[in-house]
Amino acid sequence: MHHSEAHFQTSETFLLSAVLALSGGFQDAYTYNVRDEVFSNAQTGNIVLMSQHLMEGDWMTALHYLFPLLAFALGVFVAEHISHRYKTSTRLHWRQIVVAIEFVLLLLVGFIPTQYNIIATALVSFACSMQVQTFRKVHGYGYASTMCIGNLRSGTESLSIYLRDKRPEALRKALHYYGIICVFALGAGAGGICSLHIGLRAIWISSLLLCIAFSMMQKEHR
Repeated sequence: MHHSEAHFQTSETFLLSAVLALSGGFQDAYTYNVRDEVFSNAQTGNIVLMSQHLMEGDWMTALHYLFPLLAFALGVFVAEHISHRYKTSTRLHWRQIVVAIEFVLLLLVGFIPTQYNIIATALVSFACSMQVQTFRKVHGYGYASTMCIGNLRSGTESLSIYLRDKRPEALRKALHYYGIICVFALGAGAGGICSLHIGLRAIWISSLLLCIAFSMMQKEHR
């Protein structure tokens, strides 16, 4: 994608991607610290822990990891359908609809008491997967706003290409990926600290970040 084209597509700018990555890191730290040490984004970690508890015969604990996993898959399914149905919408961009749903879900999570953590983590995972399905490019480069392994691989591959071929574009690409990872890490760190001090309602900070993302897209839509 040309830079002039990227300029007009807010959903692919580094600034919006950074806001979403900040929110993504925050959500993962929140569910881990406040909601029974379950990941909202890192489904690989949930699979590892679920499998371990299943093999230990601890079925109830295994369910705490299974529900976010299923919710994550469902979120991708729903976001894909929203994309298909509202692709030509003129009143709101379909990506804004996804962000609005994510905002409402995270707002609700802040009201769910700890005895229903299994529902709270499933809702956060559902919201996260909608985000990762909806926002998949930063300046034309494929990326993930709620997890790091793909970004780390892509960034390091681009850095390797730059060091070998000295192509400025490869360095620019690597910096985009490493930048998103750093912002995600900042969000995760802030999410952990806020979760420990604020508790259940800390997730509303993530909702605020989504409000900012929504308004950035609204400005472009107008």
